[in-house]
Amino acid sequence: MAIDRLIARREVGLREKTLYRMLYETAARSEEILGLNIEDLDLAGRRARVKAKGARTKSRRRGQARDDFVLETVYWDVGTARLLPRLLKGRTRGPVFLTHRRPGPGKVISPRDVCPNTGLARLSYGQARAVLDEHTALGGPGTGWDLHEFRHSSLTHLGEAGASLLMLMAKSRHKKPENLRRYFKPSPEAIAEVTSLLAPGDSRR
Repeated sequence: MAIDRLIARREVGLREKTLYRMLYETAARSEEILGLNIEDLDLAGRRARVKAKGARTKSRRRGQARDDFVLETVYWDVGTARLLPRLLKGRTRGPVFLTHRRPGPGKVISPRDVCPNTGLARLSYGQARAVLDEHTALGGPGTGWDLHEFRHSSLTHLGEAGASLLMLMAKSRHKKPENLRRYFKPSPEAIAEVTSLLAPGDSRR
């Protein structure tokens, strides 16, 4: 509910609304979503390919491009699907999330990090974090939410809804189950249901 209230606020811009909703629905790392380009999106399938943390390279040659890494898929739902087309405004190339200014003179930026239509640069983690802090701080600068909290909240809510440990691993793309056990919270009803499988004469055994 707190996330919904944040996204519904009028002073929160469309860029931030889309970013916050996408971070929550994908349960992806903020660097992965901020690193997305429009070419990476499958809008119809509500998914995208991201370069994940610790991504393995396909080769050991120097100067690998993004396509030289093994990419992983993240998925979103209707909330993000409604906002993305409004944010993109018909753009077909370049970073999904842009700053509001062009890069300063003399600043060297990769062509992948600049919108070919507007000349605006990719929104950085630091910039996105500062805006989120501005929207959520209660005790002065630096006391607001962290971008990672959207991923944490997403997995917590999925765990509370009864998602299995394997499903949480698939959604979050964690490699080790122990990193997700804190989110795995089966309800009393779910435990009772699985216990019923041990009843005498159960036909499924």
